[in-house]
Amino acid sequence: MGDSKDEREKFQEELIGLDPHDPETKAFAEHLDRMKRERPGFTVEGYLEGVQDFADSANRTTGHQRLLAVIVVGLLLLGVILTIWFALGDILSIIF
Repeated sequence: MGDSKDEREKFQEELIGLDPHDPETKAFAEHLDRMKRERPGFTVEGYLEGVQDFADSANRTTGHQRLLAVIVVGLLLLGVILTIWFALGDILSIIF
């Protein structure tokens, strides 16, 4: 998190008794910030922030959770590639 006073005081109640300079406390405060952040859900920016959160979470995980994230991304890419392939096939069949 940043050093501004508002950001430090935002989660004061949840962080009572914890060392503010401890890396685990900072990570917990960042987690709380991500959980309580409100973003527009029906805009391109909102969707992209959701994808960024997913990518950041996937990069922090290890083991089975990371494998599952890689499989989800792979399936999404496979779906996009198949959609483009079939669309190009239809376009080429119409033209020729």
